[in-house]
Amino acid sequence: MTSPSENAVLYQAAALCLGYPDEEFRARLPLLTAAAPAALDGFLAHAAATDPRALQAHYVQVFDFKNRHSLYLSWWRDGDTRRRGMALVRFKEVYREHGLEFSGEELPDFLPAVLEFSAHAGPVLLTEHRSGLELLRLALTDFGTPYAAVLDAVCATLPGPSPRDRAEALALARSGPPREDVGLEPFALIGERP
Repeated sequence: MTSPSENAVLYQAAALCLGYPDEEFRARLPLLTAAAPAALDGFLAHAAATDPRALQAHYVQVFDFKNRHSLYLSWWRDGDTRRRGMALVRFKEVYREHGLEFSGEELPDFLPAVLEFSAHAGPVLLTEHRSGLELLRLALTDFGTPYAAVLDAVCATLPGPSPRDRAEALALARSGPPREDVGLEPFALIGERP
């Protein structure tokens, strides 16, 4: 079992690992390699040994073209529905409850941002979205990307896996996130007779 301070280091390192591997990431790689927990060694060794452009291309292939690899935690539960807006509000509320105001360029449910928050405030949001994390972990493992090791490390710090989380993750994996055609309700009445 790891301590909260060890988990905080892991969350901060995982946040950096799951961000776009730009020049800043490349510059931080030696520090990350020296400070990150052993659970991230495999991914960090891969990142260090991979040509920067190839690593960037792989990141785009994994995260930018596949919703099944979404780094936005509320997507896993709510998909592209109106409910997702309320989920995003919940993320902002949790940040405020811990004295932080979310002002990033990304949405507040972006996993690297949530991990950075978790490094300071604990895994409250990670625990709330455990099923989404597990779905992402499973999807990345199936895809065969080294990024799966980062999710393995994060999920290993959370309580469980309880059967409920695992069952929910598997059910969502089979059915995918909900879909909704927002704003098309009036057209459903076309052709109907009173």
